Amino acid sequence: MSVNISVKHAFKKFGDNTIIPDLNLEIREGEFLTLLGPSGCGKTTFLRMIAGFTQIDGGDFYFGNNRINDLDPSKRNIGMVFQNYAIFPHLSVRKNVEFGLKNKKLSKDEIEQRTNKFLKLMQIEVLADRMPDKLSGGQQQRVALARALCIQPQVLLMDEPLSNLDAKLRVEMRKVIKNIHQSLGITTVYVTHDQEEAMAISDRIAVMDSGVIQQLGTPKDIYRRPYNLFVSSFIGRSNIIEGHIVIREGAAFVNIGEYEFSLANIQKSHMLEKKVIVCVRPDEFYIERNTGRGIPSIVDDCVFLGQNVHYFMHLEENGFEVEIVEQSALESEVLPGMRVFLGIDQERVNVFTADGSTNILRGVYNDVL
Repeated sequence: MSVNISVKHAFKKFGDNTIIPDLNLEIREGEFLTLLGPSGCGKTTFLRMIAGFTQIDGGDFYFGNNRINDLDPSKRNIGMVFQNYAIFPHLSVRKNVEFGLKNKKLSKDEIEQRTNKFLKLMQIEVLADRMPDKLSGGQQQRVALARALCIQPQVLLMDEPLSNLDAKLRVEMRKVIKNIHQSLGITTVYVTHDQEEAMAISDRIAVMDSGVIQQLGTPKDIYRRPYNLFVSSFIGRSNIIEGHIVIREGAAFVNIGEYEFSLANIQKSHMLEKKVIVCVRPDEFYIERNTGRGIPSIVDDCVFLGQNVHYFMHLEENGFEVEIVEQSALESEVLPGMRVFLGIDQERVNVFTADGSTNILRGVYNDVL
């Protein structure tokens, strides 16, 4: 049976360093929520506070209506999957999966039934008698997942579980984890610094920086309309360019040098002439081949990557370096050293206040408490 998690005013210090200053979060029952952020942002510390492995210095943590602050980790009914798998090297696959069930003192028949169920669910039943040193990294992670899930936890906590796998295995295990969650519906809190991983498996993502949740929303919400410059820069790649808003006849326009584009979806409170930061993802630029109008730029390099070509350029006026991604063509007329003009997809681009603290466009969603 899954449970919702409620965190109110979480606080954590290590010595003189405040890791989590005041964190509030509501995780829905059966939700897959990912804590995403750079190393040192507090995401693993927060996860360990939920698990009971790290002392809570302030605030209240609830599973449903039950306050768990002082509850021993073994009594929180959680499953935990670690970065280093943490499976027992002296036990076979079957005995690793059985371990938590034996601690619960279940009957022999119940232990066998549940173990077989999760060995099959994780597609490792043929490995049941194998020792961990005979398993691949992906197989070991499947064992760790089976062991965590077979105790039927209310909450599943996962700390960078795929970081030690190669790229191909990471993609494979992402699918496994997502399918298992959809099948079992256990409330899951997942920690990663990998943006693509978070986007692929999460119901919602909490983007963290310095112990503070910067934005909480669905992958689509966060990618399309990041709340601030940090989120925009951390999720995917962004070209960051200085611009200026101009108001004419009740309409807003953004000027980048002599190039101008309309900003029809600006929030009314930001309809003012002021400096802004324009964030353009590589696929939101395009090379203007017909009109000869756009931002004058010089091609520094181009990299052919099969379906796409990545162009590295600098803007002629101010020297800002930018990256552009376009679908590759049989014949490419854009070569290093050439002068080209760049256009911007004005409906997809994001525009922030000059200090980067706020996205000034409509449609920004942030579920932070």
